[in-house]
Amino acid sequence: MTKDKQQVRLGADIGGTFTDVALEVGAEMFSAKVLTNYTAPEQGIVDGIALALDKAGLGFGDIDTVIHGTTLATNALIERRGAHTALITTKGFRDVIEMRTENRFEQYDLDIVLPAPLVPRNERFVLDERIDAGGKVLKAIDAAELDALVDSILAGGFESVAIGLIHSYVNGAHERQIREALLAKAPELSVSISSEVSPQMREFQRFNTVCANAYVKPLMESYLRRLVGKLQGEGADCPVFMIHSGGGIISVDAAIEHPVRLLESGPAGGAIFAAHVARRYGIDRVLSYDMGGTTAKICLIDGAVPKTAKTFEVARTYRFKKGSGMPISIPVIEMVEIGAGGGSIASIDSMRQIRVGPHSAGSEPGPACYGRGGDRPTVTDADLVLGKLDPDGFAGGKMQLDVAACDGAMTTHLGDPLGSDAATAAFGLCEVVDENMSNAARMHAVENGKELGEYTMIAFGGAAPLHAGRLCEKLGINELLVPPGAGVGSAIGFLRAPFGFESVRSAYVKLSAFDHAAVNATLAELRDEAVSFVRSGAPDAEPVLECTAYMRYAGQGWEVPVNVEVRDYAAADEAVFRKGFETVYEDLFGRLIDKLDIEIVSWSLRASSEATPAPAVEVAQPERDAPRDTTRRIFDARSSEYLDAAVVARADLAVGTRVRGPAAIIEDETTTIITAAQDVTMQADGCLLIRSCA
Repeated sequence: MTKDKQQVRLGADIGGTFTDVALEVGAEMFSAKVLTNYTAPEQGIVDGIALALDKAGLGFGDIDTVIHGTTLATNALIERRGAHTALITTKGFRDVIEMRTENRFEQYDLDIVLPAPLVPRNERFVLDERIDAGGKVLKAIDAAELDALVDSILAGGFESVAIGLIHSYVNGAHERQIREALLAKAPELSVSISSEVSPQMREFQRFNTVCANAYVKPLMESYLRRLVGKLQGEGADCPVFMIHSGGGIISVDAAIEHPVRLLESGPAGGAIFAAHVARRYGIDRVLSYDMGGTTAKICLIDGAVPKTAKTFEVARTYRFKKGSGMPISIPVIEMVEIGAGGGSIASIDSMRQIRVGPHSAGSEPGPACYGRGGDRPTVTDADLVLGKLDPDGFAGGKMQLDVAACDGAMTTHLGDPLGSDAATAAFGLCEVVDENMSNAARMHAVENGKELGEYTMIAFGGAAPLHAGRLCEKLGINELLVPPGAGVGSAIGFLRAPFGFESVRSAYVKLSAFDHAAVNATLAELRDEAVSFVRSGAPDAEPVLECTAYMRYAGQGWEVPVNVEVRDYAAADEAVFRKGFETVYEDLFGRLIDKLDIEIVSWSLRASSEATPAPAVEVAQPERDAPRDTTRRIFDARSSEYLDAAVVARADLAVGTRVRGPAAIIEDETTTIITAAQDVTMQADGCLLIRSCA
């Protein structure tokens, strides 16, 4: 096969267990899945690329573009494997990141546990300076004090420094002055300032975000430099881009400067993938379900647009509890993420109940059935015991699963303590996992005022197709789509993402004293910043601009997002903002509040290139039934028994062919399980459309 001037684009996603690669050559897609290399993650990417290129008959020199997403930054925060970091802040605010907001997310828990701050108290430094909420300098920085502080930082041997001063989101001059003083004496020092990383009000969230950026910056810079060098060494002389948490593409240099933007980059690709499929089918309400080796992610997608937020939490100490984690103030595709992947480890608690996750066997040693030294039962082991996986056909037959090790782990750690056999223990394990995910989905839907029965599920990731059918039964969802390439869905999503960047800024405006000049100046700053990021990766792009104003009634402590136009505003346009806010507020809460002023607290502006076109697909109805020549015994949760299930290769299904459940649709990177109460029909674009027939 020759390149023939077709664009060759590659998406690479590093997960906790597997590294996924999707290679797009014109209209053709080639993929590969390899175990993640923890010691040298970039080597895992190179190995996966080599496999995909071999399938396509191409070499590294044929690649035109690489788009990469990774969970490395997130894992570094959760596992506390970042750089030795110092924090410089305003005198009197040293303990903000430890005091947090003083909200108790679990009111009656006397032993409440919060994540420890990234920077311990003895490594936080203060300056006697002050800027007020309007940006006016109340107390300038004393040069001698700053010089002494710089010497203290250098003497401490810190690799990275975070700078977060009070009200610097309005005026960042003091933060820039401190950075210049540090770099003048130590040019190699990594420095992050909050007025650039997260210029938003609420000092705890802003300080924590800049600390997180500084904490992972040296690690991510080292990794990304190694990755680019490794690819170039293999002959791939092409640009490398990163997917960020908001779902857009940015350059490697931009990612190195703001690595905190990479915290949810992998899951963001999955949501983009699901949104692209939703556009093709014209589906307005979609529940995106991504289950890999370490975690499961659920995202609501309305109107083919994933739900977004301007803050999120990592490393929660209490599952599903908002406020129990580490807040990060960056634009992000909003989703629920739980520690329930194929490699999640099961155990028995003090109440003799099965618990699954959040700890994962990862790729080293991996589940017991991988035969790499793992001896704890995992979700993948349970799937093997229940017949969902073929020990001889895993990963297209390239990896033989160890049934004996799997049964031993299941019996020793679950079956014997519960007085049951391995099959019953595996059934219980899978039901716990599926119920955990369904609870997370229900909670996410309720928080957003949605009814999941009206949604279509789109499942992807190596483990999701194994569990999606049962999850749909639990949630009352009647339609499920499993796209082609589902096993590497996030990597494919990277190839569908636009070049995009979302700039955020806190700029306070009261509608009773509407300052249109200040609004126009804020929008101009946001537009210039976002557009410059887009053009750093796509110089010829004419970015599409979308702006959101976060507004509230005066005195409230939270805001609602209101979409606004990006244009020059006049004094009379106060009415435009008022009407926009009242429409959104009434839609959310059913009534307005009379005689209260309205204020704009923050702004976000997204600039992006045009989204990848999504040609419409007409749903194919079943025309013929596939033969059930090959079967194997697969456990059906609804009937609580093993049933003879058809085993059909996905590649053998023609458009309009139906397979009645129970069945397993097999492919190299995943297996789709059809329950006894469902059937599946192959669609023209290669999607599997699964419907409830009971």
